[in-house]
Amino acid sequence: MKHLVISFICPDRPGLVNSLSNIVKQHQGNWQSSSMHNLSGFFAGIIEIAVKESAAQNLIAEIKAIDGINAQVAIASPIKIDEQETIVLELTANDRAGIVQDISSVIHQQNGNLLKLVSRQNNAPHSGQLMFTAKATVVVNDTNIDDLVQALENLADDLMVDIAR
Repeated sequence: MKHLVISFICPDRPGLVNSLSNIVKQHQGNWQSSSMHNLSGFFAGIIEIAVKESAAQNLIAEIKAIDGINAQVAIASPIKIDEQETIVLELTANDRAGIVQDISSVIHQQNGNLLKLVSRQNNAPHSGQLMFTAKATVVVNDTNIDDLVQALENLADDLMVDIAR
């Protein structure tokens, strides 16, 4: 089996996920995991697919032939991550330029590996002030978790960090 990681972007329209999943099914591929979003009128995503080696090239060609899609494909080897070292951080702060860089820098400095980051900008309920919220999945040594949380909280007085193990 080949594991394909496919990233794509195209103008949003109904039926894109149906088209992608139909191609995967036609080539007897197995949709392993994905993350897809509508962003300012574009549909963007990343998908991991396991497929027989004999079907991989045709599957890739058909996905790249979807009208308007810009797709990149990489062949990957799936890795297992020790669940005991994976944490999920929920972050909330007043929105400001550079906040993602600040957070990712602290995670890196604390020897963490950022596996997933989902962020958004929302209006605070009563004030209407822009708020930054994020959910970050991080792999870090168990002994460094408290140091990581402390370093993140030290970035700004308004940054709140909740942790799930």
